[in-house]
Amino acid sequence: MTAVVLDGIVLGLQLGLLGVGLTLVYGLGGVLNLAHGQFAVLGAIVIARMLDASFSLWVAIPVGLVCIGLVGLLIDLTLMRPVYKLRGEERVLLGLLLMLGVGTIIDGLLEWRYPIEALSIRISGDPVPILGVSMRIGGLVGSGIALVAGAALFVFFRFSTFGRATRSVIQDEEGARLCGINPATVRTTIFALSAVLAGLVAIARAMTAPIVVTGGVRLTILALIVAVVGGLGSVSGAFLAGILLGVVSTVSAFYIGSYITSIILLATAAITIVFRPSGLLGHRP
Repeated sequence: MTAVVLDGIVLGLQLGLLGVGLTLVYGLGGVLNLAHGQFAVLGAIVIARMLDASFSLWVAIPVGLVCIGLVGLLIDLTLMRPVYKLRGEERVLLGLLLMLGVGTIIDGLLEWRYPIEALSIRISGDPVPILGVSMRIGGLVGSGIALVAGAALFVFFRFSTFGRATRSVIQDEEGARLCGINPATVRTTIFALSAVLAGLVAIARAMTAPIVVTGGVRLTILALIVAVVGGLGSVSGAFLAGILLGVVSTVSAFYIGSYITSIILLATAAITIVFRPSGLLGHRP
């Protein structure tokens, strides 16, 4: 049982980081990025192609993260501009449709050009005993990536000027504008950052399981579940929800089965919406 729970924590940290990128974009612009999982897969395939071309991992990873960050930046500066000019339900609906289209295009292109490509990162080394359980090095390194990224985000939002500006826009966009903050600049930066975070998740996940070209939709669904349970707009809530859902996922998969696990996760999100619409930790970044 201890091994199952520890595996759940490893998965949960990755899910938490995945949910953070989605919840930040929603908190700033009121848009659910339904291509978030596809961003992660696209970054993974860029890295995999570079590794196939004999580049080292230390070169492929930064290049892959930069590429997916630029994709996010380009999408925000083009497709998302008309979305941000709208308000309320019109913004939500147009954002959903556009990002659903972007995700579909990415899926189609990857399945057309690289149908059997996958990213799998093997970290050599002997298993490390934790609480009497031998943990693989890849899982520990992936967890370390998620923890470091989470700590960096905490410091960024709490202590940096731009981070405080981001929190201001999430809490009150009009008030932030009156204080001299440009919401458009904040949204563009965070949209690109969320794409980079998706790429980091792909790297961390590839250390424990292959990232395949068809995995984007599942990653997006998991990100949505984490964001809903943790609270849209809450970074700490996303990590808390990710860990909880990761443990629930591994325990239920071990005792019941993976198919029922998906139903349990979706039911958890539905129950959260009914009884606590703001999520576990509300809208605090």
